[in-house]
Amino acid sequence: MERREFIKGLGASLVMLSSGVSTSALATDIKTNKKNLVWVMLRGALDPLHTVVPLKDDNLLTLRPTLAKSVVKNALALDNQFGLNPALAHLHKWYLDKQLLPIVAVSSGYESRSHFDGQDYLECGGNLNNLDSGWLARSLSGLSNSVISNSKNSKQTSSAIAIANSTPISLRGSNAVNTWYPANIKAADDDIYRQLNTLYQGDESLLQNLTDGLALKDTAMIDDSKKTSRKFIELAAACGNFLVKSNDIDCAMLEMGGFDTHNNQHKRLSKQLVELDSGLAALKSSLGSQWNDTVVVIATEFGRTVKENGTQGTDHGTGSAMFIAGGKVKGGKVLGDWPGLNTEQLFKQRDLQPTTNSFSWIASVLKQHWQLSDNAIAQVLPLHKAYDIKIME
Repeated sequence: MERREFIKGLGASLVMLSSGVSTSALATDIKTNKKNLVWVMLRGALDPLHTVVPLKDDNLLTLRPTLAKSVVKNALALDNQFGLNPALAHLHKWYLDKQLLPIVAVSSGYESRSHFDGQDYLECGGNLNNLDSGWLARSLSGLSNSVISNSKNSKQTSSAIAIANSTPISLRGSNAVNTWYPANIKAADDDIYRQLNTLYQGDESLLQNLTDGLALKDTAMIDDSKKTSRKFIELAAACGNFLVKSNDIDCAMLEMGGFDTHNNQHKRLSKQLVELDSGLAALKSSLGSQWNDTVVVIATEFGRTVKENGTQGTDHGTGSAMFIAGGKVKGGKVLGDWPGLNTEQLFKQRDLQPTTNSFSWIASVLKQHWQLSDNAIAQVLPLHKAYDIKIME
C-alpha cells in the first residue's frame, strides 16, 4: 500500500498536535472565500536602518561610518528617500509590484531592552501581565464571531497553524490552534503508524490525535525520505501548503531568529535577510492564487541603536521597521513618519524615535483585511486603534 493510500485509510495523518484542527479542516474541497493572515515574528531585534535604509539622511554615514558604507551603495531604491537592503531582492520586487508596504520608525510601545520581554510584549498585545492570551488568538476569535454573524458568508470556522514546537504566545488562548514543526529525528515508517493505529483502537482520543497528526503532516508536504530541514524557506513553504490545502486554516504564524547583531552586523544580517527573503518568496509560491487573499505582517520586538558600536554592530534600541505584504495590499510606498537622525530627533539621544505604533498597523490589517469591527479590535488590542490609512485595495 502506498503511503498516501495508507494515510487515507486512516481517515487522514504523527506530528505535534496541540489542539483543535480536525481532519475536516484538511478538506480537499477548498472554499474560495478565505482571507489568510500570516504573522512573521523576527526574533532578536531587526536593525531598521540596515534594512530600510534612509539614503537621504546625512547623519547615517556620520553615525554609522562602517555599516552605512556597506549598504548604501547597493541599496535597492524604494522612493526618493529610502532604499532596501540588497539582500531583500524578492521583497523589492513585491514593492515594485505594489504588493509591499515597508513601515519605518515603528514600535510596539515596549521601552526596555530585554529581548524576552520585548517579544512577549509584542506577542501578547502589550500586556506583560497576561501572557496566556495572544493578540493573534484573540483576532481569530473575533474573525470567527464576525463570520458566523454574516449569513452571506458560508465559512463558519477559522483556525490557525503555528510553525513552532509549541504554541507561541501570539496564539495562546484559542482552542482553534495547531502546532507543526519537523522532527529532528528519522521519520517513523508506515508500519509504526499501522501498529499505533491498532494500539489506539480502544482509545478514541488517541486514535483521533494520530489520524489528525498524520493528516497534518501530509498537508505540510514535507519529503520524509530525507532528513527534514528546519530552514525558514522550507518552513515557510510548508506554512503556505497548510493554508492552501485546509478549508478552515486561514491564520498562520512563522518565526525566525538570528537578528541580534551586536557584532559583524553587515555579514550576519545579510545572511539572515537572504534567508528571510527566500522564505517569504517560498511562502508566496506555495500559496499560488491564494496570495491574492493573503496578508503577511512581519515585525520584530524593537530596534537597535542608531550609532554603530566598536565591533561593527549595533546594540538594543527602540524604533524599528515592519512590513505588510500581500496580493491586494496597496503597496509601493514607504509608510510611517521619518523622525530624522539628528541627536535631538533621537529617542533618548540614542535610538530611532518611534512615530507610529506596530499594534495600530496590525489593527489596520485586521480591520481592512479581516473586516473586524472597531469593537472587535478593541477586544484584541484594547489600547490601540487602527490607522485611518487605506492599506488594502
